[in-house]
Amino acid sequence: MVKKVGIITAGGDCPGLNAVIRGIVKTAEYANVETYGFLEGYKGLLENRYIKLDSGVTSDIISKGGTILGSNNKTNTFAIPVENDLGEIEYVDKSTEIVERLKKDNYDCLIVIGGDGSLKSARDYTRRGIPVIGVPKTIDNDVPNTDTTFGFYTAVEIATEAIDRIKTTAESHGRVLVLEVMGRYAGWIALAAGIAGGADTILIPEIPYDLNAIVNKIKQRKEKRGKNYSVIIVAEGAKPIGGDISIKSTVGDSPDSIRLGGAGEYVAKEIEKLTGKEARNTTLGYIQRGGNTGPYDRILSTELGSMAMQLAIEEKFNEMVTLLNGKITHVSLDEVAGKDTEIGAKSSNIKRVDLNGDLVQTARRIGICLGDN
Repeated sequence: MVKKVGIITAGGDCPGLNAVIRGIVKTAEYANVETYGFLEGYKGLLENRYIKLDSGVTSDIISKGGTILGSNNKTNTFAIPVENDLGEIEYVDKSTEIVERLKKDNYDCLIVIGGDGSLKSARDYTRRGIPVIGVPKTIDNDVPNTDTTFGFYTAVEIATEAIDRIKTTAESHGRVLVLEVMGRYAGWIALAAGIAGGADTILIPEIPYDLNAIVNKIKQRKEKRGKNYSVIIVAEGAKPIGGDISIKSTVGDSPDSIRLGGAGEYVAKEIEKLTGKEARNTTLGYIQRGGNTGPYDRILSTELGSMAMQLAIEEKFNEMVTLLNGKITHVSLDEVAGKDTEIGAKSSNIKRVDLNGDLVQTARRIGICLGDN
């Protein structure tokens, strides 16, 4: 029987993480299962730093953003950089000693809340004999085998409010205002927030854009409706036809080495050159991930956390909990974790925007420019 469970929150922070933790802990208490949270993701697992969790610790965290356990997106326990005697960096697999310690400390299951990289490590631990349950985490909503990921709707709410705010400035000054939002390889946030906020143009990674199409939209608004301003929402992974995504920098101390940035600034500069109108860009960045969690995500996170613990109690391991076809259920970790997620890769498992889906078709029907029309 499962009596002791460890919890990890890994990768970037996300609205709803604390609600997931709370859902796990409260469900565990009813089943007399002890829960411990490792601090700073896999880094805490490596260093064996943890806290005991109970309803007293988690009682007031359902609305709080971030994670009370802390997180880390730079620690790969299967390849830890270590300096050898020659001063060279070698990568050492520390997973075996972690597995031995978890077994010695009588952990019956590890619940990992994270994105693709974190869930890949979770899957690899199952292959080394550690029972694992995964919980998908990303505001980008791009995990396969899920209807929606927690944190997504909170991010959409924040982006929508930003559109509402910049629209009044755009109208007052007769400007083109661009809002860059997250969405590395999938444009769910930009598309949903753009529709909700009444954006005139929405640019997403799935549809390479033509600047001339955007210019035409701006002119049409002026000529047909007398609107001397325009609002454009741009996913950070959007790119022009024949061009590349905008890369801000690369880092060497993270499994995810590419940092995107500049897509919105590029669009604003080009539109200003082509139209002669003042164009300004605002990049939301981490604002989308911080602050209080929205009601929908609190509910979804609680459901996912509770189901993760229930799967552990029932000893159904190597599974990822998910919202699928409107129901909280689970799928094998092998189906979703550790596949190549680069655009264009044959094995890519990114859940990208369906160009024939309701959101895209709605946007087109109501006259929103998607960069190709």
